[in-house]
Amino acid sequence: MAKILILDDDQGMREFMEIMLTKEGYEVTSVESPVKAIAMCRKTAYDLVITDLKMPKIDGIEFLKTIKDQRPETVVILITAYASGETAINAMKEGAFDYVEKGGNIEELKAIIRHALTKNGIAPDEQAIQEPTHTPFSGMIGTSREMAKIFSTIKKVADTPANILILGESGTGKELVARAIHANSKRSKMPFMAINSGGIPENLLESELFGYMKGSFTGAYNDRPGLFELARGGTIFLDEIGELPPVLQVKLLRVVQEKSFRRIGGSEDIKVDVRIISATNQNLQQKVRKGEFREDLFFRLNVIPIHMPPLRERKEDIPLLTRHFIEKYAREFGKEVRMISSYAMELLMNYAFPGNIRELENIIERGVAMETSNIILPESLVITSDPTQQTKDVESEIPEKGMDLNAELEKIERRIIEKALIRCRGSKTRTAELLGVTFDSLRYRIEKLGINQEDNPA
Repeated sequence: MAKILILDDDQGMREFMEIMLTKEGYEVTSVESPVKAIAMCRKTAYDLVITDLKMPKIDGIEFLKTIKDQRPETVVILITAYASGETAINAMKEGAFDYVEKGGNIEELKAIIRHALTKNGIAPDEQAIQEPTHTPFSGMIGTSREMAKIFSTIKKVADTPANILILGESGTGKELVARAIHANSKRSKMPFMAINSGGIPENLLESELFGYMKGSFTGAYNDRPGLFELARGGTIFLDEIGELPPVLQVKLLRVVQEKSFRRIGGSEDIKVDVRIISATNQNLQQKVRKGEFREDLFFRLNVIPIHMPPLRERKEDIPLLTRHFIEKYAREFGKEVRMISSYAMELLMNYAFPGNIRELENIIERGVAMETSNIILPESLVITSDPTQQTKDVESEIPEKGMDLNAELEKIERRIIEKALIRCRGSKTRTAELLGVTFDSLRYRIEKLGINQEDNPA
C-alpha cells in the first residue's frame, strides 16, 4: 500500500484529500506545517507527497527542494490556488512530478497520483494508466472503444484465409494491424513480407514482387526470387495498394485468383500459398469509378475491410501513446525525461494530429531530444493548438530567406487568444471556456506570450 503525505495549512482541504485518497486505497497522513512535514519525511519514507504552494514560513517550492535533497526518490505533486506558468516551470525544474490547480478536476488528480506511483513501481496493479499487454497485438497501443473494436476484428479474421484491406489515413498504424493479423494466425511462424507499392518505381516494383530470371534484363546476373516466393506459407503486406500501376494490377489479380505467377523472363508458373493483406489511405472505390484501379482486383482484395480510426477520433489514447514514446526515446537518447507536464499534455489533447500517431511520435521524439529537465514542458513541443486557424492565417508562400516556425505559431496563438479576450470583454474565465482550455492553462499561455492583461479581469 502506497504511503502518501498531504501538506496543507487549510484544514478543510487536508480532510477532503485524506478522505478521498483513503477511499482510493492509499495509506494517507496529513499535516498542516512544512516544518512538521520535513521532520516526518526524515523518519518515514513516503512514496508520494502532495503539498500546497502558499504556506507560512516555507512555501511549496522551498519545501520541494528540501524533500528532494533529503529523499530524492520521493514523488512530489504541487497543488495550489495560485497557479502561474512561471511557477509551474520552476516547480518542474526543481523536481516536482506535476503541478495541479486546487479545486480542479478530482479525477485528473487521481490519475496523476496513480501515474506517479506507477512510474515509481508502487502501483503495479493499477490498470487505468498502464499500457495493456501487447503480446498478441505487438506494437499496438490503445484502450479506446475504437481500438477495442480493432483488436476484436483482428482476433476474428486472423485465422481466416480471406484477403484483408486496411483503410485509414497516413500514420494511423495500418502496418501494425497487418503484423498483428499475421502474428495471431496459423501462419505466424512463416515469413511476413512488407512492401510500399507507391515508394518503388514500376520496373523495380515488378522485380521486387515477382522476382526475375538470369539474363532477363541488363544487370540480371542471377536468378532472384521475389517477395511472393519469399513469403511462401506466410503473409505479404502491400502498403499503399492504390498506387499500384495498371500493369502490375493485372499480375496481382492473377496471383490472387490462381495463386500463381511468373518471374520476369520466366516461362514457368510458380505456385504460392500466400495471404495478401493490403492497405491504402486513398478512396479505392472512387479510383475504380475513375478507371484508375481495377474493379475485379478491388473486390478480390476487399473481402474483409478494416478501418483504422484517425488519432483525433481516439483522443483518450493520446496520454498512453505519449508515455510510451517518452519511455522509448528517453531510453534511446539516454535522457532522464520521465513525464510530460499537464499543460503540455493539454496542448496534445487539443491538437487535431493530421499526421496521426506518426506525427505524435515525431513531436515526442523532438520534445525528448530538446528537453534538458526530467519533464517535457510546452516549450519543447512544436505544435499549434489550432491547426485550422493556422492554415487560415499563415501566408501560402514561405519567404526565400525562410521563416521561424515556432515564432509564427506563437503569433497565431497570440492572435487567437487576443481575439477571444476581446469577444469575452476581457474575462479570462469566459475566454478559457470559449477556447476549450482550463483557466490555469489560459493564464499560463497569456504569461508566456506576454499578452497585455491590464484590461483583462479574471
